Amino acid sequence: MRDLLITLFILGAIPYILQRPHVGILMWSWIGYMNPHRYSWGFAYSMPFAMITAIALLIGMLFSKEKKSLPINGITIIWMLFLAWALISTLFATNIDNSIVELNRFSKIQFAVLCTLLLMTNKERLIQLVWVIVVSIGFFGVKGGIFSIAHGLQFRVNGPPESFISGNNEIALAILMVIPLMYFLKLHTKNKYIGLALLGSMVLCAIAVIGSYSRGALLAGVVTLIFLWFGMKRKLLTVVVILSLGVAIAPFIPEQWYSRMNTIESYSDDESAQGRINAWYMAVQLANDRPLTGGGFRSFTPENFKKYAPDPEDVHDVHSIYFEVLGEMGYVGLFLFLMLWFLVFLESRYVYKWAKKDEELKWLADLAKMSQVGLLAYLSGGAFLGLAFFDLPYHLMCLIVLSGMLLRKHQKEFPAKKFKRFQTGSVKTIDG
Repeated sequence: MRDLLITLFILGAIPYILQRPHVGILMWSWIGYMNPHRYSWGFAYSMPFAMITAIALLIGMLFSKEKKSLPINGITIIWMLFLAWALISTLFATNIDNSIVELNRFSKIQFAVLCTLLLMTNKERLIQLVWVIVVSIGFFGVKGGIFSIAHGLQFRVNGPPESFISGNNEIALAILMVIPLMYFLKLHTKNKYIGLALLGSMVLCAIAVIGSYSRGALLAGVVTLIFLWFGMKRKLLTVVVILSLGVAIAPFIPEQWYSRMNTIESYSDDESAQGRINAWYMAVQLANDRPLTGGGFRSFTPENFKKYAPDPEDVHDVHSIYFEVLGEMGYVGLFLFLMLWFLVFLESRYVYKWAKKDEELKWLADLAKMSQVGLLAYLSGGAFLGLAFFDLPYHLMCLIVLSGMLLRKHQKEFPAKKFKRFQTGSVKTIDG
């Protein structure tokens, strides 16, 4: 029955996607983040719903008369260079067959990013996308929070099977990244019950992060909380509430949780931490040997560990977005990766600075700010997780780029307000 309902819902949306291609972005995002078909037990489990949605999306875009423009600015230029370098790195990969498989996965994600930039170009669509992301990943946060409370934090919270965020570390980071988006929606909802539901979801998501037993997420959570606090109006009340919740929860957290978190300080005695350091060293040595292109996607293989790692027998996942990009795309790839997020941060600061001065654009300021906080969670927690090519940070990039585009459109329409131009902003568009 569940298989049939999921299949009917997704296939039933195809006519709407053909008529309104932006619906395809919403459907793609829901499938990609929530993986609803993985919670069936029959034919729907392995159905290529994402591919079906992508085909419908592409056909809808080709026949749509709606004008589509890709913002051309510092961010999108670096983004396109990064994509090009991923292809070049694959062509010179140490294991080209495995690298091509991962390139195919990466390309699908970036195709969705491109379509998002082309289609989600107004307030209504952007907020719809935020809702889909929040509901899709927030579902696991709320579910994980309830699970953690019901079992006294005795068991780890995990994500949807066979996805980027299936592990406890990965789902914890994804949840942290959407908590700021929940706060954005809370700020701009007029329904008090929805606002209370969002507030409750934020609390349950925070508990789910604790229940994930992820040390990297704990560090990222501290960063997220600090920057989220700066964006709140009632700062003193927020501190009191957070401290009260901490005091209330602390006695119920099991000793095994504290023992795992304490290994952050004693990393030299932790086998998992030592495995990561071994993989990081391997990434550096691989990049030194192949500084331009690195080893290509999926370079962290037993063969490369034997050649580059201090302990060749300790084959370990890289667990760091920075060393992952360095090892797989070389120093050029790492430079483009870091430059991309640097420019995204500059743009988010600019949008927040100027949009907050106009009551009509207050939502743009808050969206840019909360997307920035979500990226801070990613860039801090990602130091200990191999999620360099995960969809969500690139969707946050889209939210910020499109926020900047809408701000500048407003600036052109109302020049008397004397908004200041900014170099990373859109200077022209490519019409499609």
